[in-house]
Amino acid sequence: MIPDQIIKALEEFFSASQSAGFRLLSSKPLGGGSINEVYQLKSSHGEFCLKLNRRNAFPQMFQAEARGLELLAGHGVIRVPGVICCMSLDDFSFILMEFISSSEPSCRFFGDFGQRLARLHRNQIELYGLDYNNYMGSLHQNNCFHSGWVDFFIEERLDKQVQLAVNKGLLAETAMKQFDRFYTRLDELLVEEPPCLVHGDLWCGNFIVSEKGEACLIDPAVYYGNREVDLAMSTLFGGFSPDFYNAYNEEYPLIPGWKDRLELYNLYPLLIHLNLFGSGYLGQILNTLRRF
Repeated sequence: MIPDQIIKALEEFFSASQSAGFRLLSSKPLGGGSINEVYQLKSSHGEFCLKLNRRNAFPQMFQAEARGLELLAGHGVIRVPGVICCMSLDDFSFILMEFISSSEPSCRFFGDFGQRLARLHRNQIELYGLDYNNYMGSLHQNNCFHSGWVDFFIEERLDKQVQLAVNKGLLAETAMKQFDRFYTRLDELLVEEPPCLVHGDLWCGNFIVSEKGEACLIDPAVYYGNREVDLAMSTLFGGFSPDFYNAYNEEYPLIPGWKDRLELYNLYPLLIHLNLFGSGYLGQILNTLRRF
């Protein structure tokens, strides 16, 4: 059930920004999230998606999400939900977004999706990182700028999650030493490309097939990094259609050996899952370390 203080805040927001007041007609819980409550709202101003949580649970999470969606939207190559407003109240925080109706993917869907992601990745800057921190799932994601990709990947991605896992008793000291040895090899295992805008959490649960049959990205964990991290994440929980990867490679050719590097990049989301959900992900992590 949507708290009264959020409904009141929406009424005040729309009264200040629109000629007519806001009236909530109905709300329906939406699945797919383990962190926040998510609702489809029908109102006198149309349909919206509302995400909410307790104010102190994940500070600035929705503000970071709003900024990430706006950054992705600003390049105009792939759809994201429009952000209406984002607020922190006495007890709750919430983000109100455009509601996007979903449909079934057409036979051309994944090819178009891969092409659009490749175009997004052509947006590049000089440093790896971002000018604010955000979240990966419910864990803080540090985005301090680095001039080198390997340094960024070790210091801002892998090592912070390794230290957290050790502190939580999920990773043994011997495994931490394996990571230290692994870090010394990354210069030869990874390739340097210009820092490009990545979604950061591109698994099959973080896109919608819109009512027009186009890909719409949700729940970003954006930063400027190596584009292969998005491709890697897309393979982690079942993978996308081969058409996605073929169309991507035609639009923005990948450096040879990219498929072999995906397993390396997936250490980061696997460590996130280890820290969030426990030791069920430890085997995959240790297998990757042994392989490399």
